[in-house]
Amino acid sequence: MYKFSQSVLLNINLLKFISLTWFGHFALKIISLAVGWQIYVQTGSPLALGLIGLIQFAPQFFLILPAGVIADKYNRRYILIICNIVQIFVAGFLLYYSVYKLDDGSVIPIYLILILHGVAMSFQGPSSFAILPNLVKSEIFPRAVHYVNFFEEFGSLAGPIAAGILIAYFNEWVYLVALIGFIISTLSAISLPNIGSGSGEIKRINIKVLLSGFVYVWKSKIVLGTMTIDIVAMLFSSVMGMLPIFAIDILDIGPEGLGILRATPSIGALFAAMILSQLPSLRYPGRTLIYSIIIFGCATITFALSTVLWISLVALFIYGASDMISMNIRQIIVQLVTPDNMRGRVMSVHSVITTGSNELGDFRAGLSATIIGIAPAIMAGGVLTVSFSIIWWFLFPGLKEVKDMKDLNN
Repeated sequence: MYKFSQSVLLNINLLKFISLTWFGHFALKIISLAVGWQIYVQTGSPLALGLIGLIQFAPQFFLILPAGVIADKYNRRYILIICNIVQIFVAGFLLYYSVYKLDDGSVIPIYLILILHGVAMSFQGPSSFAILPNLVKSEIFPRAVHYVNFFEEFGSLAGPIAAGILIAYFNEWVYLVALIGFIISTLSAISLPNIGSGSGEIKRINIKVLLSGFVYVWKSKIVLGTMTIDIVAMLFSSVMGMLPIFAIDILDIGPEGLGILRATPSIGALFAAMILSQLPSLRYPGRTLIYSIIIFGCATITFALSTVLWISLVALFIYGASDMISMNIRQIIVQLVTPDNMRGRVMSVHSVITTGSNELGDFRAGLSATIIGIAPAIMAGGVLTVSFSIIWWFLFPGLKEVKDMKDLNN
């Protein structure tokens, strides 16, 4: 811990970045849980719940190309500021609309504002990922990633707990806390230095430039394997968007219990992040990545089959811990392998995979639950995750042969 406090914690720019991500994720998780609860209570439809994910994924899918180019061409700090200002507007609208129950409480305007929410996330993700290597020295970058993810997950933990309590006692006013979180995140982005600006290499935006991120990912088999295994995991094992169904229909634990369910993966992730931050550089990170995805799928299966609260919580704890391990490895691999002048475009692909596959996974789960029921839908996703992880072990041999993170530096 002493080593961390000297080399990482005293980096003031990193502390500003941690503040940006902590409060941003805190507010995002509040909105995610509150909107899910609100829509499911009003509609009682798993499909309506799954549509939340699809609606937020759609902008990211269509903006994946320009978002990465913009992150490489323009000042990444300015992009983060603008995206957070948009999120302030989104939270403010949700607060106003929900408190005054405009249009008889229809969910359509909520879906529409979530499109804008998805647009902001589309541009924020690549810039946020790409700017971090500019804030710290390369020798402490892997450890910095561990701690950024730790505090990010801490925000993800506090958000659902706060949202569950606020929904139970203050209902729609939960969005006010999200609004405050985005304001603080915006101020943190404003305080960042003007580093991580565009490299100046992109003079004109054309098809070749737009597609260059995909081309790079396709040519780098280590990056390709790392990203695609995440698609598999989150597309088939995403359960976060379906938690209101488990809280209401299966475990019968109310909004406070939903907050606990939603926070438990973050507790597991925090635990894993604390362990990772104190460990030396991982040996055979690619193998560890695949192992963690297999455990992730097994935890999903256990959660789907459980009707007992403590078993469900244990499964979600393991779910979050294994996801944190895989997320740390993915981010370090992708950012170390990718040169700075390409990082925005490559991280745009990575961002839409990590964030978009979560949202699309929620839609997949909601659609499947409508057809075959919630428990079979989630269980089948876990089985597919484990199966594809085993396939990836043989499909990308170079990934599992990487012996040390230091080997990734080009």
